[in-house]
Amino acid sequence: MKRAVVIIVCVLLGGLLVFRVVQKSLISGNGSGSRRAGAAVAVEVSPVRRATIQDIGRFSGSLIPKSQFVVAPKISGRLEKLLVNIGDRVKAGQLIAVLDDEEYKQQAEQSRAELDVARASREESVSNLEVAGREFERAQALRQKKIASESELDSASAHYSAQAAKNKLAQAQVAQKEAALKAAQVRLSYTEIRVSWEGVDESQVVGERFVDEGAMLAANSPIVSVLDDSVLTAVISVIERDYPKVRPGQEASVETDAFAGRSFSGKIARIAPLLKESSREARVEIEVPNDEGLLKPGMFVRVQIEFSRHEDAAVVPQVALVRRNGAQGVFLADTEGMKARFVPITVGIIEGELAEVLQPPLTGSVVTLGYHLLEDGSSIVLPGSDLDTNSGQGRTKQDSAQKTSGPTHGAGQ
Repeated sequence: MKRAVVIIVCVLLGGLLVFRVVQKSLISGNGSGSRRAGAAVAVEVSPVRRATIQDIGRFSGSLIPKSQFVVAPKISGRLEKLLVNIGDRVKAGQLIAVLDDEEYKQQAEQSRAELDVARASREESVSNLEVAGREFERAQALRQKKIASESELDSASAHYSAQAAKNKLAQAQVAQKEAALKAAQVRLSYTEIRVSWEGVDESQVVGERFVDEGAMLAANSPIVSVLDDSVLTAVISVIERDYPKVRPGQEASVETDAFAGRSFSGKIARIAPLLKESSREARVEIEVPNDEGLLKPGMFVRVQIEFSRHEDAAVVPQVALVRRNGAQGVFLADTEGMKARFVPITVGIIEGELAEVLQPPLTGSVVTLGYHLLEDGSSIVLPGSDLDTNSGQGRTKQDSAQKTSGPTHGAGQ
């Protein structure tokens, strides 16, 4: 019984093996019938042409003002008046806010009064010093005549020295009170808050307002922000591959959604000397003149920078680039011999759908569709022809049309 089972299994396995072999042979026969070795491959071609090609870097970023600062009081106090609002133009030295100054006026008056007292004390000390000086001179004269004693001379000298010291003290107190008055006057001037900047004569604009009139402010509390929008800075990030191509002074084209279809010109002003480790990108700043005042800080922008331009360059469609045996190249189409020849090339600038061919010099047409079936020397057939390459007989569309319609003289017979 077991032997019978073994025989049956062997027969089944043998039959399955024979079936697989026959099936494979049938499939192979059908494939060779449809596309025999050496059959032509239908392809599309495009001519190698001469054109201007550019290496353009495209980036995105944001606009920031050339300069921006916050105006804040140097002293504490109640905001009595705020003279500007968002969007107002201001000039250097312009008064924009006033604090309650009663307390600081009182301090200045007190300092002035103390200065008057110190000056009066100085005048008194000067007078006392003059009297002590005359007494000392008289004591010296009497001592020389042996009229005054040595002790009287010493007493006059000591009194003179004391008055001289008091005079110096009075002079120092006057200087101290003068400094105190100046400090009080400076604090009083701080109640008038003005904007100031160096090196720019043009007006700037108020960007933000942080407080309202009547608010109690501490020292250095922000009141408004002021920014220079005459020239804006477009900040972009450049990846490591493009970093060596970026140079100060390069022209840049800046576009924003707020003004679709319009571009603004700028120049690269600053390039960061390092790339961030987290992103491998470097900060690049582009100065964009804003004479019309259309651009605003915070706008999202798209930036194009032309790294290089090649005039009259040999270009092919980028889709024609293929790799064979680790080499990049194109299939050059021989439209007379109907053959495709693989030519390794050195690719230059790639712009959009075009690729520049640096070496070797190319002329003719390259295969743009169907190259995945090609090898060096493969036969090709171009659109517009109906060649039966399998049977070795070529028939044009006109021949096919005549065969379909039949001979014209047959109707007359």
